[in-house]
Amino acid sequence: MKKAELAAEVAQQADIDSKAAAKAVDATFNAIIEAMKSGDEVRITNFGVFSVAERPESQGRNPQTNEPITIKAARVPKFKPGKPLKDALNA
Repeated sequence: MKKAELAAEVAQQADIDSKAAAKAVDATFNAIIEAMKSGDEVRITNFGVFSVAERPESQGRNPQTNEPITIKAARVPKFKPGKPLKDALNA
């Protein structure tokens, strides 16, 4: 499902116009991103938890030349699904 399809589904289920639904979807994503950028985790009851993990610097190899390279440390997004989401997928 693409973002536009998600917005259309939200519009249909919430009985609102598609422009308002698209704005709501964008605002939701932006709020999650901003919270994660500041290091907060976002808990959505019955859905899951979005958080940020620190990945340390590590050593790797260039597959073409087999030379060692350094992979920079990074902050990476994580998502842990909640039990109701897991149950819905396995029902």
